Amino acid sequence: LQNVKIDLERLLSTLRSKNTQLEEDLKREQQWHEEQEQVVEALNRTEEESKAKVAQLSKKSVFTELQNQTLKVKIYKEELLNALNEFLGEHFPIPESGGKAEMKNSSEEPATELIKLNDILEILTNKLMNTPHEPYVTISKSFWPPYIELLLRFGIALRHPEDPNRIRLQHFHI
Repeated sequence: LQNVKIDLERLLSTLRSKNTQLEEDLKREQQWHEEQEQVVEALNRTEEESKAKVAQLSKKSVFTELQNQTLKVKIYKEELLNALNEFLGEHFPIPESGGKAEMKNSSEEPATELIKLNDILEILTNKLMNTPHEPYVTISKSFWPPYIELLLRFGIALRHPEDPNRIRLQHFHI
């Protein structure tokens, strides 16, 4: 019995030391686990912040890109308008006789100043863009009749169905 008792005491001592060692290992593992959780939380926060920054930067870059495209379109529009004005000025000048439409009964009314074709087109375009529900423009005496006829013949402008003294720009939808 004595031998068994001694063996059991040694076993108990060994088990207690093993138990303390396991408790220490458990504490270290729990501490390591807590540190790993903190690292994961920190990484998740960093990831969220990075995503927010990337989203903000992408919005800024999209906005900047749109601004650049808008600027390019405006420049291109100006180039087109200048080219159109040059073409119309060269090929469709103001009518002769000093740009005045002389009336047959010139003794009663003064001559009317005629406007260029590009001004007529600009008036029609502005009317169409500003009031699309009522795009018709009344033909005034300052519109040279051959220019109006030219616009009507080539389908650039249309007459009002009820009032032949009013025209509008044709819709050029593709």
